[in-house]
Amino acid sequence: MSNAVDLLLIGSIMLLALGAHFVGQRMHVPRVTLLILVGALAGPRMLDLVPVTASENFSLVTELTLAMVGFLLGERMSFRDLRQGRQAIIISLTVTLVTALVIFLAIWLVTENIAASLLLAAIATATDPAATLDVIRESESRGPLTRLVAQVVAIDDAWGAMLFSVLLVFAGLVSGNGMSIMATLGHGIVEVVGAIILGVALGLPMAWLTGRIKPGEPMLLESAGFVFLAAGAAGALNVSYLLTCMTLGVTVANMARHHMRPFRSIEGISEPFLALFFFLAGFSLDWSLLPSLGLLGGVYVLARTAGRLLGGYTGGVLAGSEREIQYRNGACLLPQAGVAMGLALVATARMPELTFLLPLVVGSTVVFEVIGPPVAMYQLRRAGETGKGYQEELDDD
Repeated sequence: MSNAVDLLLIGSIMLLALGAHFVGQRMHVPRVTLLILVGALAGPRMLDLVPVTASENFSLVTELTLAMVGFLLGERMSFRDLRQGRQAIIISLTVTLVTALVIFLAIWLVTENIAASLLLAAIATATDPAATLDVIRESESRGPLTRLVAQVVAIDDAWGAMLFSVLLVFAGLVSGNGMSIMATLGHGIVEVVGAIILGVALGLPMAWLTGRIKPGEPMLLESAGFVFLAAGAAGALNVSYLLTCMTLGVTVANMARHHMRPFRSIEGISEPFLALFFFLAGFSLDWSLLPSLGLLGGVYVLARTAGRLLGGYTGGVLAGSEREIQYRNGACLLPQAGVAMGLALVATARMPELTFLLPLVVGSTVVFEVIGPPVAMYQLRRAGETGKGYQEELDDD
């Protein structure tokens, strides 16, 4: 009977995700947000519609889902593509680092919690490429700013995930384990470097196989097998599975003859896992903490906004961009959605004592998804790039 309940729940979540997709398109609200809200409503702290046992395997769903997300992020680190976008690389790296620094200082001043400050600093760097690109398409934008923003949102989540993998290690090590500074640094370096070595070691045979296996079921088996093997090996060796899977993706993207095939295969199976992932995230959310996050939430939203604006301007100056791009690109990078919440779930699983972290990220994500797209559209309009046929530019490229 328990299996029947589980199957009913899984089927219902899939159909809810489908409904969230259509509702989100019409309301201009990310389906990620809708799924989390529905999961929260169905949870034990709200309507209590789903058995509490539904979250028993949540950690496994989280690791499987983020293993695939990490692998897909690795595709964005193709050197072939990066060489063509020098300006975008400089700006995206600068925005990532400046945002992380501003958030770290702001959260540390409010909480005096170094671990929370490190984790939120990394989580804040993630954006929502889907929302930003949707604004570009809807406004039919075309021009230098539009082109740069599209390039930046395509790669900055990868920078953020890399930074998160590193800072998660140090957040865990500085949270009162009694280790010396040198031992902490040594352990952190071993975990990060170990993840990179493992990702490359598995990525090389995967890249060699890619292109020698026909598309279809064999390619799907190869892709899923290597991604899940990488995540499992990382767990067994006690290194970052997110960084391992991202390194696996980077290696395949740069070494494989037909590097697109495995990424498209993983994309094809990731949707059901993502639906379960975000529903269960809402299900496990403790909404009673939200009222106590007023000051911290406000500081986080303001600091992230300041970090985006300052980072965008600084990056534009370093890249030698036009003044229009220097002043406007950061404001176009405010939307934040799925990757940020995924990272928050990993952080909460690693450090469950930080009970406020997930509600803070969920609440701020809703804020940024509400204000981010209109701000981005306003900046593109002020730059005089809207209504110029973005789709035509895509077709030309």
